[in-house]
Amino acid sequence: MLKVGLTGGIGAGKSEVSRLLVSYGAVLIDADRIAREVVEPGTPGLAAVVAAFGDGVLTGDGTLDRPKLGSIVFADPERLATLNAIVHPLVGARSAELESAAGPGDVVIHDVPLLTENGLASLYDLVVVVDASPETQLDRLVRLRGMAEAEAKARMAAQATRADRLEISDLVIDNDGPLDALEPQVREVWDELTRRTADRA
Repeated sequence: MLKVGLTGGIGAGKSEVSRLLVSYGAVLIDADRIAREVVEPGTPGLAAVVAAFGDGVLTGDGTLDRPKLGSIVFADPERLATLNAIVHPLVGARSAELESAAGPGDVVIHDVPLLTENGLASLYDLVVVVDASPETQLDRLVRLRGMAEAEAKARMAAQATRADRLEISDLVIDNDGPLDALEPQVREVWDELTRRTADRA
């Protein structure tokens, strides 16, 4: 098994890279998806979030109001740290469960948005960074996701710098250009990952 950490700034195109890697045969463990699962209604995770942030972060049907919570934590580093202290251990435990179910010859891709910020690079055999310029990230967040520019900038500012991410990378996928330039790069990275997996067998 090859454990790969996949990361990139918000709007860099990490989801598209994940989708392509899965289509080639990777096992994907998506930290964002797990982070949503561990705060679903009835979970200890959601109870802990409500205890920390109040009932105001719930919608009328009792689910987590993610945009509301996001607007609170991305404007306040201390509140963000509080949220992370609740969610990250739960995500880590679930990720470990999913990884243990993968086969010995699998390439396991851990899609972890905050890999750099949380100093997690050492947990993986190698780290792949999806890279895009801050200008490209901002454009995608505003144009494609419909974020207000101020909110997009706040979310980008809450993450590691581009330089910090590149510093921990073993392989870099440049996603500053059009989508059709992305797939050949991802295929090349996949070939390298499968070669390394075979070398370990």
